[in-house]
Amino acid sequence: MLSLVGLLVIGIVVILLLTGKTSPLVGMVAIPIIGAFILGYNLNELNGFFKEGLDTVIPVAVMFIFAILFFGVMSDAGLFDPLVKSVIKLTNGNIILIAIGTVIVGSIAHLDGSGATTFLVTVPAFLAIYKKMGMSPNLLVMLVACSIGIVNFLPWGGPIARSAAVTGIGVTELWKPLIPFQIVGLVLLLIFAGFLGWREKKRISKNTDSNINTSFSQEAAIIEEGIYSEELECSNYHKKLIYINWAIFIGVLVLMMGGFLDPAFAFMIGLVVALPLNFRKTSEQMNQIKMHAPSAITMAAIILGAGMFLGILDGTGMLDSIAKSVVVVLPETVIPVLHLVVGFFGLPLDLVTSTDAYYFALLPLVEQIVAPYGVDSSTVVYSLAIGNNFGAMISPLAPATWLGIGLAGISIGSHLRYSFFWMWGFSLVLLLVAFLLGIVSIG
Repeated sequence: MLSLVGLLVIGIVVILLLTGKTSPLVGMVAIPIIGAFILGYNLNELNGFFKEGLDTVIPVAVMFIFAILFFGVMSDAGLFDPLVKSVIKLTNGNIILIAIGTVIVGSIAHLDGSGATTFLVTVPAFLAIYKKMGMSPNLLVMLVACSIGIVNFLPWGGPIARSAAVTGIGVTELWKPLIPFQIVGLVLLLIFAGFLGWREKKRISKNTDSNINTSFSQEAAIIEEGIYSEELECSNYHKKLIYINWAIFIGVLVLMMGGFLDPAFAFMIGLVVALPLNFRKTSEQMNQIKMHAPSAITMAAIILGAGMFLGILDGTGMLDSIAKSVVVVLPETVIPVLHLVVGFFGLPLDLVTSTDAYYFALLPLVEQIVAPYGVDSSTVVYSLAIGNNFGAMISPLAPATWLGIGLAGISIGSHLRYSFFWMWGFSLVLLLVAFLLGIVSIG
Protein backbone atom coordinates (compact mmCIF):
# COMPACT_ATOMS: atom_id res chain seq x y z
CA MET A 1 0.00 0.00 0.00
CA LEU A 2 2.82 2.39 0.88
CA SER A 3 4.58 1.78 -2.42
CA LEU A 4 1.37 2.10 -4.45
CA VAL A 5 0.32 5.38 -2.84
CA GLY A 6 3.90 6.67 -3.01
CA LEU A 7 4.18 5.92 -6.72
CA LEU A 8 0.80 7.53 -7.37
CA VAL A 9 1.77 10.65 -5.43
CA ILE A 10 5.12 11.00 -7.19
CA GLY A 11 3.66 10.09 -10.59
CA ILE A 12 0.85 12.64 -10.34
CA VAL A 13 3.23 15.37 -9.15
CA VAL A 14 5.70 14.65 -11.98
CA ILE A 15 2.87 14.68 -14.56
CA LEU A 16 1.57 17.98 -13.18
CA LEU A 17 5.07 19.46 -13.32
CA LEU A 18 5.67 18.23 -16.86
CA THR A 19 2.35 19.42 -18.21
CA GLY A 20 2.23 22.66 -16.25
CA LYS A 21 -1.39 22.03 -15.22
CA THR A 22 -0.78 23.66 -11.85
CA SER A 23 1.96 25.56 -10.07
CA PRO A 24 4.77 23.43 -8.56
CA LEU A 25 3.90 24.72 -5.09
CA VAL A 26 0.30 23.52 -5.29
CA GLY A 27 1.24 20.14 -6.76
CA MET A 28 4.02 19.37 -4.29
CA VAL A 29 1.95 20.30 -1.25
CA ALA A 30 -1.58 19.19 -2.09
CA ILE A 31 -0.90 15.77 -3.66
CA PRO A 32 1.33 14.32 -0.89
CA ILE A 33 -1.12 15.59 1.77
CA ILE A 34 -3.93 13.70 0.03
CA GLY A 35 -1.68 10.62 -0.15
CA ALA A 36 -0.93 10.85 3.58
CA PHE A 37 -4.66 11.11 4.40
CA ILE A 38 -5.32 8.00 2.30
CA LEU A 39 -2.72 6.16 4.38
CA GLY A 40 -4.52 7.20 7.57
CA TYR A 41 -2.24 9.94 8.90
CA ASN A 42 -3.78 12.87 10.78
CA LEU A 43 -3.05 16.60 10.74
CA ASN A 44 -0.82 16.43 13.81
CA GLU A 45 1.40 13.81 12.13
CA LEU A 46 1.44 15.84 8.93
CA ASN A 47 2.62 18.82 10.94
CA GLY A 48 5.57 16.73 12.14
CA PHE A 49 6.40 15.66 8.60
CA PHE A 50 6.28 19.31 7.53
CA LYS A 51 8.76 20.33 10.22
CA GLU A 52 11.14 17.50 9.31
CA GLY A 53 10.94 18.33 5.61
CA LEU A 54 11.36 22.02 6.30
CA ASP A 55 14.63 21.36 8.13
CA THR A 56 16.11 19.84 4.96
CA VAL A 57 15.27 22.68 2.58
CA ILE A 58 15.07 25.89 4.59
CA PRO A 59 18.83 26.61 4.34
CA VAL A 60 18.55 26.42 0.54
CA ALA A 61 15.38 28.56 0.50
CA VAL A 62 16.96 31.31 2.61
CA MET A 63 20.16 31.16 0.57
CA PHE A 64 18.13 31.38 -2.61
CA ILE A 65 16.39 34.61 -1.52
CA PHE A 66 19.62 36.44 -0.74
CA ALA A 67 21.48 34.89 -3.69
CA ILE A 68 18.86 36.10 -6.19
CA LEU A 69 18.88 39.59 -4.69
CA PHE A 70 22.69 39.67 -4.62
CA PHE A 71 23.13 38.44 -8.20
CA GLY A 72 20.36 40.77 -9.36
CA VAL A 73 22.13 43.79 -7.89
CA MET A 74 25.49 42.65 -9.29
CA SER A 75 24.00 42.09 -12.74
CA ASP A 76 22.27 45.48 -12.79
CA ALA A 77 25.57 47.06 -11.76
CA GLY A 78 27.19 45.56 -14.86
CA LEU A 79 29.37 43.00 -13.06
CA PHE A 80 29.09 40.38 -15.79
CA ASP A 81 29.36 42.78 -18.74
CA PRO A 82 33.16 42.37 -19.11
CA LEU A 83 32.80 38.58 -18.88
CA VAL A 84 30.10 38.54 -21.54
CA LYS A 85 32.19 40.77 -23.79
CA SER A 86 35.32 38.66 -23.29
CA VAL A 87 33.59 35.34 -23.94
CA ILE A 88 31.90 36.62 -27.11
CA LYS A 89 35.20 38.13 -28.23
CA LEU A 90 37.21 34.95 -27.56
CA THR A 91 34.66 32.65 -29.16
CA ASN A 92 33.79 35.04 -31.98
CA GLY A 93 30.19 34.05 -31.40
CA ASN A 94 31.09 30.34 -31.40
CA ILE A 95 28.20 28.66 -29.62
CA ILE A 96 30.08 25.36 -29.47
CA LEU A 97 32.91 26.94 -27.47
CA ILE A 98 30.44 28.63 -25.14
CA ALA A 99 28.84 25.26 -24.37
CA ILE A 100 32.26 23.72 -23.72
CA GLY A 101 33.21 26.69 -21.54
CA THR A 102 30.07 26.15 -19.47
CA VAL A 103 31.18 22.61 -18.66
CA ILE A 104 34.70 23.72 -17.73
CA VAL A 105 33.49 26.45 -15.37
CA GLY A 106 30.82 24.16 -13.93
CA SER A 107 33.34 21.41 -13.23
CA ILE A 108 35.71 23.80 -11.48
CA ALA A 109 32.88 25.35 -9.48
CA HIS A 110 31.82 21.92 -8.22
CA LEU A 111 35.15 21.09 -6.62
CA ASP A 112 33.59 21.96 -3.26
CA GLY A 113 30.98 19.22 -3.81
CA SER A 114 27.96 21.51 -3.46
CA GLY A 115 25.40 21.43 -6.25
CA ALA A 116 23.81 24.64 -5.01
CA THR A 117 27.15 26.47 -5.07
CA THR A 118 27.88 25.20 -8.58
CA PHE A 119 24.61 26.58 -9.91
CA LEU A 120 25.11 29.84 -8.03
CA VAL A 121 28.57 30.36 -9.52
CA THR A 122 27.96 29.18 -13.08
CA VAL A 123 24.39 30.01 -14.08
CA PRO A 124 24.37 33.78 -13.35
CA ALA A 125 27.78 34.21 -15.01
CA PHE A 126 26.73 32.46 -18.25
CA LEU A 127 23.05 33.36 -18.44
CA ALA A 128 23.70 36.77 -20.00
CA ILE A 129 25.94 35.13 -22.62
CA TYR A 130 23.31 32.53 -23.46
CA LYS A 131 20.61 35.18 -23.78
CA LYS A 132 22.82 37.35 -25.97
CA MET A 133 23.50 34.45 -28.31
CA GLY A 134 19.91 33.23 -28.34
CA MET A 135 20.94 29.96 -26.67
CA SER A 136 18.46 28.03 -24.53
CA PRO A 137 18.81 28.46 -20.75
CA ASN A 138 17.70 24.82 -20.53
CA LEU A 139 20.99 23.88 -22.19
CA LEU A 140 22.89 25.96 -19.63
CA VAL A 141 21.24 24.20 -16.68
CA MET A 142 21.71 20.77 -18.26
CA LEU A 143 25.43 21.31 -18.92
CA VAL A 144 25.98 22.52 -15.36
CA ALA A 145 24.04 19.49 -14.08
CA CYS A 146 26.22 17.19 -16.21
CA SER A 147 29.37 18.82 -14.80
CA ILE A 148 28.08 18.11 -11.31
CA GLY A 149 27.37 14.52 -12.34
CA ILE A 150 31.05 13.90 -13.17
CA VAL A 151 32.86 15.87 -10.47
CA ASN A 152 30.50 14.77 -7.71
CA PHE A 153 32.37 11.44 -7.38
CA LEU A 154 35.09 13.16 -5.33
CA PRO A 155 35.49 11.76 -1.78
CA TRP A 156 33.56 14.65 -0.25
CA GLY A 157 30.74 14.34 -2.77
CA GLY A 158 27.38 12.86 -1.85
CA PRO A 159 27.53 9.47 -3.67
CA ILE A 160 30.87 8.34 -2.26
CA ALA A 161 30.22 9.65 1.24
CA ARG A 162 26.80 8.00 1.43
CA SER A 163 28.08 4.74 -0.09
CA ALA A 164 30.98 4.60 2.36
CA ALA A 165 28.56 5.01 5.24
CA VAL A 166 26.40 2.16 3.95
CA THR A 167 29.11 -0.34 2.95
CA GLY A 168 31.79 0.46 5.53
CA ILE A 169 34.40 0.90 2.77
CA GLY A 170 36.65 3.94 3.22
CA VAL A 171 35.88 6.96 1.04
CA THR A 172 39.44 7.11 -0.31
CA GLU A 173 39.36 3.41 -1.12
CA LEU A 174 36.10 3.86 -3.01
CA TRP A 175 37.29 6.94 -4.87
CA LYS A 176 40.75 5.84 -6.14
CA PRO A 177 39.41 3.43 -8.81
CA LEU A 178 37.14 6.23 -10.02
CA ILE A 179 39.99 8.64 -10.88
CA PRO A 180 40.54 7.30 -14.44
CA PHE A 181 36.78 7.09 -14.87
CA GLN A 182 36.38 10.77 -13.95
CA ILE A 183 39.14 11.80 -16.35
CA VAL A 184 37.55 9.90 -19.22
CA GLY A 185 34.14 11.17 -18.16
CA LEU A 186 35.27 14.80 -18.28
CA VAL A 187 36.74 14.31 -21.77
CA LEU A 188 33.49 12.72 -22.95
CA LEU A 189 31.53 15.54 -21.32
CA LEU A 190 33.53 18.14 -23.25
CA ILE A 191 32.76 16.25 -26.47
CA PHE A 192 29.11 15.95 -25.43
CA ALA A 193 28.98 19.71 -24.72
CA GLY A 194 30.52 20.40 -28.12
CA PHE A 195 27.89 18.24 -29.80
CA LEU A 196 25.06 19.95 -27.92
CA GLY A 197 26.57 23.32 -28.80
CA TRP A 198 26.65 22.33 -32.48
CA ARG A 199 23.02 21.19 -32.20
CA GLU A 200 22.08 24.47 -30.55
CA LYS A 201 23.85 26.41 -33.29
CA LYS A 202 21.77 24.61 -35.93
CA ARG A 203 18.58 25.35 -34.00
CA ILE A 204 19.41 29.05 -33.76
CA SER A 205 20.29 29.15 -37.46
CA LYS A 206 16.85 27.82 -38.34
CA ASN A 207 15.14 30.42 -36.15
CA THR A 208 17.10 33.39 -37.49
CA ASP A 209 18.33 34.57 -40.85
CA SER A 210 20.93 32.68 -42.84
CA ASN A 211 23.55 35.32 -42.05
CA ILE A 212 23.76 34.42 -38.35
CA ASN A 213 27.46 33.59 -38.52
CA THR A 214 28.13 36.93 -40.18
CA SER A 215 26.21 38.71 -37.44
CA PHE A 216 28.32 36.95 -34.81
CA SER A 217 31.49 38.03 -36.60
CA GLN A 218 30.20 41.58 -36.76
CA GLU A 219 29.40 41.39 -33.04
CA ALA A 220 32.98 40.38 -32.28
CA ALA A 221 34.32 43.13 -34.55
CA ILE A 222 32.23 45.72 -32.73
CA ILE A 223 33.64 44.51 -29.41
CA GLU A 224 37.15 44.71 -30.84
CA GLU A 225 36.56 48.38 -31.59
CA GLY A 226 35.40 49.00 -28.05
CA ILE A 227 31.74 49.51 -28.92
CA TYR A 228 29.04 47.35 -27.39
CA SER A 229 25.28 47.08 -27.46
CA GLU A 230 23.36 49.33 -25.07
CA GLU A 231 21.70 46.46 -23.26
CA LEU A 232 25.02 45.44 -21.71
CA GLU A 233 26.18 48.94 -20.92
CA CYS A 234 26.12 50.20 -17.35
CA SER A 235 26.42 53.72 -16.02
CA ASN A 236 29.75 55.51 -15.73
CA TYR A 237 29.36 55.34 -11.95
CA HIS A 238 29.06 51.55 -12.06
CA LYS A 239 31.99 51.28 -14.45
CA LYS A 240 34.20 52.95 -11.85
CA LEU A 241 33.07 50.36 -9.28
CA ILE A 242 33.63 47.29 -11.46
CA TYR A 243 36.81 46.17 -9.66
CA ILE A 244 35.26 46.76 -6.24
CA ASN A 245 32.18 44.80 -7.29
CA TRP A 246 34.33 41.93 -8.50
CA ALA A 247 36.21 41.98 -5.19
CA ILE A 248 32.86 41.76 -3.36
CA PHE A 249 31.69 38.96 -5.66
CA ILE A 250 34.87 36.91 -5.25
CA GLY A 251 34.89 37.60 -1.51
CA VAL A 252 31.37 36.21 -1.16
CA LEU A 253 32.34 33.07 -3.10
CA VAL A 254 35.46 32.56 -0.98
CA LEU A 255 33.48 32.94 2.24
CA MET A 256 30.88 30.49 0.95
CA MET A 257 33.02 27.88 -0.81
CA GLY A 258 35.75 28.01 1.83
CA GLY A 259 33.25 27.10 4.52
CA PHE A 260 33.92 30.29 6.47
CA LEU A 261 30.27 31.35 6.44
CA ASP A 262 26.94 29.73 5.76
CA PRO A 263 26.02 30.46 2.10
CA ALA A 264 22.89 32.39 3.07
CA PHE A 265 24.89 34.55 5.49
CA ALA A 266 27.61 35.14 2.89
CA PHE A 267 25.07 36.35 0.32
CA MET A 268 23.32 38.48 2.92
CA ILE A 269 26.60 40.24 3.73
CA GLY A 270 27.39 40.63 0.04
CA LEU A 271 23.96 42.15 -0.58
CA VAL A 272 24.12 44.71 2.24
CA VAL A 273 27.58 45.78 1.04
CA ALA A 274 26.85 45.88 -2.70
CA LEU A 275 23.40 47.45 -2.53
CA PRO A 276 24.28 50.85 -0.98
CA LEU A 277 27.60 50.92 -2.83
CA ASN A 278 26.00 50.66 -6.27
CA PHE A 279 22.70 52.39 -5.54
CA ARG A 280 23.24 55.29 -3.18
CA LYS A 281 19.65 56.52 -2.84
CA THR A 282 17.30 54.63 -0.53
CA SER A 283 14.62 54.69 -3.23
CA GLU A 284 17.03 53.05 -5.71
CA GLN A 285 17.92 50.36 -3.18
CA MET A 286 14.24 49.60 -2.53
CA ASN A 287 13.55 49.49 -6.25
CA GLN A 288 16.31 46.91 -6.67
CA ILE A 289 14.78 44.73 -3.97
CA LYS A 290 11.29 45.13 -5.42
CA MET A 291 12.59 44.30 -8.89
CA HIS A 292 14.24 41.01 -7.94
CA ALA A 293 12.07 39.97 -4.97
CA PRO A 294 9.27 38.29 -7.02
CA SER A 295 11.54 35.62 -8.53
CA ALA A 296 13.36 35.14 -5.21
CA ILE A 297 10.18 34.70 -3.17
CA THR A 298 8.45 32.56 -5.80
CA MET A 299 11.29 30.05 -5.99
CA ALA A 300 11.82 30.09 -2.20
CA ALA A 301 8.14 29.20 -1.76
CA ILE A 302 8.49 26.33 -4.23
CA ILE A 303 11.57 25.04 -2.40
CA LEU A 304 9.63 25.12 0.88
CA GLY A 305 6.85 23.23 -0.90
CA ALA A 306 9.44 20.63 -1.93
CA GLY A 307 10.26 20.33 1.78
CA MET A 308 6.66 19.36 2.47
CA PHE A 309 6.79 16.90 -0.43
CA LEU A 310 9.98 15.27 0.89
CA GLY A 311 8.85 15.37 4.51
CA ILE A 312 5.64 13.43 3.81
CA LEU A 313 7.22 10.90 1.43
CA ASP A 314 10.04 10.22 3.87
CA GLY A 315 8.05 10.44 7.11
CA THR A 316 5.31 8.07 5.95
CA GLY A 317 7.89 5.55 4.75
CA MET A 318 6.71 5.75 1.13
CA LEU A 319 10.23 6.35 -0.25
CA ASP A 320 11.74 3.38 1.56
CA SER A 321 8.85 1.17 0.53
CA ILE A 322 9.22 2.14 -3.13
CA ALA A 323 12.95 1.40 -3.05
CA LYS A 324 12.35 -2.07 -1.61
CA SER A 325 9.44 -2.84 -3.94
CA VAL A 326 11.60 -2.18 -6.99
CA VAL A 327 13.66 -5.32 -6.38
CA VAL A 328 10.82 -7.55 -5.17
CA VAL A 329 9.00 -7.54 -8.51
CA LEU A 330 12.05 -8.48 -10.59
CA PRO A 331 12.32 -11.97 -12.15
CA GLU A 332 14.83 -14.49 -10.79
CA THR A 333 17.09 -14.28 -13.86
CA VAL A 334 17.72 -10.60 -13.19
CA ILE A 335 18.89 -11.07 -9.59
CA PRO A 336 22.62 -11.81 -10.34
CA VAL A 337 22.90 -8.60 -12.39
CA LEU A 338 20.52 -6.57 -10.27
CA HIS A 339 23.18 -3.92 -9.59
CA LEU A 340 23.51 -3.29 -13.33
CA VAL A 341 19.75 -3.19 -13.83
CA VAL A 342 19.31 -0.67 -11.02
CA GLY A 343 22.26 1.32 -12.37
CA PHE A 344 20.67 1.32 -15.83
CA PHE A 345 17.48 2.82 -14.41
CA GLY A 346 19.35 4.92 -11.86
CA LEU A 347 18.42 8.30 -13.34
CA PRO A 348 14.67 7.62 -13.72
CA LEU A 349 14.67 6.14 -10.20
CA ASP A 350 15.81 9.50 -8.86
CA LEU A 351 12.44 10.89 -9.92
CA VAL A 352 10.64 8.49 -7.58
CA THR A 353 13.14 8.12 -4.73
CA SER A 354 15.13 10.76 -2.93
CA THR A 355 18.93 10.55 -2.98
CA ASP A 356 18.96 9.41 0.64
CA ALA A 357 16.39 6.70 -0.05
CA TYR A 358 18.41 5.52 -3.06
CA TYR A 359 21.65 5.13 -1.12
CA PHE A 360 20.44 4.29 2.38
CA ALA A 361 17.53 1.99 1.44
CA LEU A 362 18.08 0.66 -2.08
CA LEU A 363 21.89 0.30 -2.08
CA PRO A 364 22.17 -2.01 0.98
CA LEU A 365 19.24 -4.07 -0.30
CA VAL A 366 20.84 -4.61 -3.72
CA GLU A 367 24.20 -5.32 -2.09
CA GLN A 368 22.66 -8.02 0.06
CA ILE A 369 20.76 -9.64 -2.83
CA VAL A 370 23.72 -9.91 -5.26
CA ALA A 371 26.37 -10.84 -2.67
CA PRO A 372 25.70 -14.63 -2.97
CA TYR A 373 26.52 -14.36 -6.69
CA GLY A 374 30.04 -13.08 -6.02
CA VAL A 375 29.34 -9.42 -6.75
CA ASP A 376 31.71 -7.12 -4.86
CA SER A 377 30.27 -4.35 -2.69
CA SER A 378 32.34 -1.75 -4.53
CA THR A 379 30.90 -2.90 -7.86
CA VAL A 380 27.40 -2.42 -6.48
CA VAL A 381 28.35 1.08 -5.31
CA TYR A 382 29.82 2.08 -8.68
CA SER A 383 26.92 0.64 -10.67
CA LEU A 384 24.26 2.42 -8.65
CA ALA A 385 26.19 5.68 -8.21
CA ILE A 386 27.23 6.12 -11.86
CA GLY A 387 23.76 5.30 -13.11
CA ASN A 388 22.06 7.61 -10.64
CA ASN A 389 24.40 10.55 -10.10
CA PHE A 390 23.12 12.61 -13.02
CA GLY A 391 19.57 12.23 -11.77
CA ALA A 392 20.24 14.21 -8.61
CA MET A 393 20.29 17.47 -10.60
CA ILE A 394 17.17 16.71 -12.63
CA SER A 395 14.94 15.42 -9.86
CA PRO A 396 12.21 17.71 -8.44
CA LEU A 397 13.03 16.09 -5.09
CA ALA A 398 16.42 17.88 -4.98
CA PRO A 399 16.44 21.48 -3.66
CA ALA A 400 19.54 22.29 -5.76
CA THR A 401 17.54 21.52 -8.91
CA TRP A 402 15.04 24.22 -8.01
CA LEU A 403 17.90 26.60 -7.35
CA GLY A 404 19.41 25.96 -10.79
CA ILE A 405 16.18 26.38 -12.74
CA GLY A 406 15.24 29.42 -10.67
CA LEU A 407 18.50 31.15 -11.47
CA ALA A 408 18.04 30.36 -15.16
CA GLY A 409 14.41 31.45 -15.20
CA ILE A 410 13.01 28.16 -16.51
CA SER A 411 10.39 25.75 -15.18
CA ILE A 412 10.93 22.27 -13.79
CA GLY A 413 8.75 20.85 -16.55
CA SER A 414 10.83 22.47 -19.25
CA HIS A 415 14.04 21.25 -17.56
CA LEU A 416 12.75 17.68 -17.43
CA ARG A 417 11.51 17.69 -21.02
CA TYR A 418 14.76 19.16 -22.32
CA SER A 419 17.30 17.28 -20.21
CA PHE A 420 15.88 13.91 -19.18
CA PHE A 421 16.76 11.72 -22.16
CA TRP A 422 20.05 13.47 -22.94
CA MET A 423 21.26 13.07 -19.35
CA TRP A 424 19.99 9.50 -19.07
CA GLY A 425 21.70 8.56 -22.31
CA PHE A 426 24.98 10.12 -21.20
CA SER A 427 24.79 8.35 -17.83
CA LEU A 428 24.41 5.03 -19.68
CA VAL A 429 27.49 5.84 -21.77
CA LEU A 430 29.38 6.47 -18.51
CA LEU A 431 28.13 3.16 -17.12
CA LEU A 432 29.51 1.44 -20.23
CA VAL A 433 32.84 3.26 -19.78
CA ALA A 434 33.00 2.07 -16.17
CA PHE A 435 32.37 -1.50 -17.37
CA LEU A 436 35.13 -1.24 -20.02
CA LEU A 437 37.54 0.16 -17.41
CA GLY A 438 36.77 -2.78 -15.12
CA ILE A 439 35.26 -0.57 -12.42
CA VAL A 440 31.88 -2.23 -12.85
CA SER A 441 31.60 -5.99 -13.41
CA ILE A 442 28.90 -8.61 -13.68
CA GLY A 443 30.14 -10.69 -10.80
